[in-house]
Amino acid sequence: MSFIHPLADVATPSIGEGTRVWQFVVILKGAKIGKECNICAQTLIEGDVVIGDRVTLKSGVQLWDGTRIEDDVFIGPNATFANDPYPRSKEYPEQFSSITIKRNASIGANATLLPGITIGEYAMIGAGAVVTKDVPANAVLVGNPAKIIRYVTK
Repeated sequence: MSFIHPLADVATPSIGEGTRVWQFVVILKGAKIGKECNICAQTLIEGDVVIGDRVTLKSGVQLWDGTRIEDDVFIGPNATFANDPYPRSKEYPEQFSSITIKRNASIGANATLLPGITIGEYAMIGAGAVVTKDVPANAVLVGNPAKIIRYVTK
């Protein structure tokens, strides 16, 4: 059975078994959340977002339309996802750029992910890194702009 805190605003019925949604979370209609996830306080998930199973989404994260997150991903507090490469007030693209996070990847606290990128399986993004391009599987990135410093194995 899933747990949805009474102070959360959840407009989608697509919440997997065993998922916990904490206070002050907003999940818009259309979002799909997998099984056994932990959606921490003060997060926002737009309607065209798909989250796999056993994902941890720490406080202060906003997932915008087009975001795809596979199974067993960790997203640290206040990680920032962007989906519009040329944002202007009241001007919207025909389609937002997606960000894809492959299975078992980890995104550190306060990392920024620019639109249209894919983070590979088991990759690790360091705290505060600014990711401007696709990240290969098993890579560890840090800095601004983020650079590969090594590779990890399972």
